[in-house]
Amino acid sequence: MAASPAASRQSSSRSRRSGELPGAHSHQSSYDHGRTPPFSPDVYGRQLSSYSGRSSQVSRSGSFRAAAQRVAGAFTSCFVPRVQVKTEEEEVKSRGADCHVSIDSAGSGQEGRALTIADLSKATSNFSEKNIVKQGGSSTMYRGKLRDGSLIAVKCVRKLNGQYLTAELWRELETLQNVEHQNLTRLLGFFERNEDCLVVLEYVSNGTLREHLDESCGNGLDLAQRLNIAIDVAHAITYLHEYKEHPIIHGGIRSSVVLLTDALSAKVTGFGVAGMAASASGSGTGSGSDATPAKGAAGYVDPEYLSTYQMTDKSDVYSFGVLLVELVTGRPPVERSRGGEARLTTKWAVQKCRGGEAVVAMDPRMRRSPASVAAVERMLALAAQCVAAARKDRPSMRRCTEQLWTIRRDYHRREETRCAAVAEERTDEWVLR
Repeated sequence: MAASPAASRQSSSRSRRSGELPGAHSHQSSYDHGRTPPFSPDVYGRQLSSYSGRSSQVSRSGSFRAAAQRVAGAFTSCFVPRVQVKTEEEEVKSRGADCHVSIDSAGSGQEGRALTIADLSKATSNFSEKNIVKQGGSSTMYRGKLRDGSLIAVKCVRKLNGQYLTAELWRELETLQNVEHQNLTRLLGFFERNEDCLVVLEYVSNGTLREHLDESCGNGLDLAQRLNIAIDVAHAITYLHEYKEHPIIHGGIRSSVVLLTDALSAKVTGFGVAGMAASASGSGTGSGSDATPAKGAAGYVDPEYLSTYQMTDKSDVYSFGVLLVELVTGRPPVERSRGGEARLTTKWAVQKCRGGEAVVAMDPRMRRSPASVAAVERMLALAAQCVAAARKDRPSMRRCTEQLWTIRRDYHRREETRCAAVAEERTDEWVLR
C-alpha cells in the first residue's frame, strides 16, 4: 500500500527538524571503520551521485535552493580538511630543543636510538669545564661520551642577538647529516636552544694539523705523512664539490679544521657549522654561493671574494693551495713575527719556488733528499696554480687530487730506488771488509 501524502509530509518534516541528511548514518560509519578517508576520490564520486539523487527529490517539494545550500554545507565539512598554516618563523621555532636525530651507535653503521639534548648534557657531565676541548670567541667545544661508550664532540655556538635559524639553514643541515666520507668528520646532529646552538660531531682525538705542524701535538710529520694528509683533504673537498644532491662549498679550509686520527689520517671538519651563529640567514653553512668565510681564516680567503662577496668551489681551491704551502713550509699563512716578504708565507713560498729555490721554503724539520726536494717543488707548483688571482685559472679539486697522487707515487719510487742503492752500497762495504 502506498503511503498517504500526509504521512510523507510528516516524515519529511521530522527529517528536516532533526537536521540529518539522508544517508548520513551509512556515510559516517564507513569513516569510523577507517576503510577510506573522506577525501578519497572514490568516496567523493559515490557520495556526489547519491546527493544528486536526493536533491532532485527535494526539488519536487519546492525547496530546491534551501536543500542545495544544506547539501553544499555538509559536503564541504566532509571533504575539506582544516589546515593550520604556520609561518616560516613559527615552523623554525617549533623545532627548537625538541629536535633530535638518529646516530650510528659507536660508528657501527647501524642506525641507533635518537639523540636528545638530555643525552648531550649527560655525555658532557652537564657541559663541565673539564670536558672543554677548545674554546673560541663565539663557541666552545666539549668532549662527550655516550652510554654505549662512543665519543662525540659537542660544539656550543652562541647565536647572534638570539636570532632563530631559518628554514633554509635547517634544510642545509639536514643535507649535511647525509654527507658521509672517510675524510670528513660526520655531522651527527644539530639542536637549537634559546641562547645557543649545539652541533654534534664525530670526535677525533689526535689534534689538528696545525698542532702537529707546531709540534705541540705529536712528534712531527715527515714528507710522506704530509703528502698523505694533503691527499686526504683533497679527497674530502672533492667529495663535497661533487656531492650527488648539490655541490657543497666548505668556505673555511685551513689547518685548524683538519683533524688527525691516531693513524695520522686526515678528517676535515667545520663544513656547515663555521660561522653558524654569525648569521640567521644561513650564509655561514658554506653550501651556497653567498657563503661567508669562517672567522680566523686570515690568509686563506679567496681574493676575488673581497670584490664579489660570493664563494665558489674555486674559493675552496684557493684555501687548499694555502694549506699545501702550510704543509710544505710548516708555517702558518701569516707570521707577524717575521718581517718583509716572509711575513706572508704563501706569497713568499711561491716566489721561492718560481725562482728555483723551493728547498729554501721547505720545512727545516723535514729530511732533504733528491726525492723530497722534487716532491716539494711540485707541491709548491700546484699550490701556485691553486692561489692564482683569477678563479678561472685555478684547477678543480679533482685535478688537484690527481696531481697529488702522481707526486706521491713518484716520490715513493725515487725513495725506494735511493734506499735500494744505499742498501747495496752497505752490502758491498760489508763484503769488502
